Amino acid sequence: MVSTQDDEFNQLREQRRLALQKQLEQQAAQQADAEVKAQEAHIASQNLDAAMKNLLTPEARSRISAISLATPERSQMIKQTIVQLHAEGKLNAKMTDEQLKQLLLSQSKSRRSASIRRI
Repeated sequence: MVSTQDDEFNQLREQRRLALQKQLEQQAAQQADAEVKAQEAHIASQNLDAAMKNLLTPEARSRISAISLATPERSQMIKQTIVQLHAEGKLNAKMTDEQLKQLLLSQSKSRRSASIRRI
């Protein structure tokens, strides 16, 4: 009777060990995937920054970096738009600060249409 209880106990212990081992393997795989994705995102960001050095004047790059401090998502979207414009051939020379302002105005939501009514 004692040996059957020991056998059951050992079997339960082995099942628990296998479950923990499987859980650790899954966590390690998820962590590795997350690291690969983070590295790919970092490389893509570096490539965008390198492209901005070639496509923007220093003043325009300064404006983009200021936008990046406030809203990083918006600056990434703007950078991708600039790269897309260059790929389409619509941007041949370096984009100036004034051209960037026009691009920003065209992408921003119109705040002039908002009206305030008093009740």
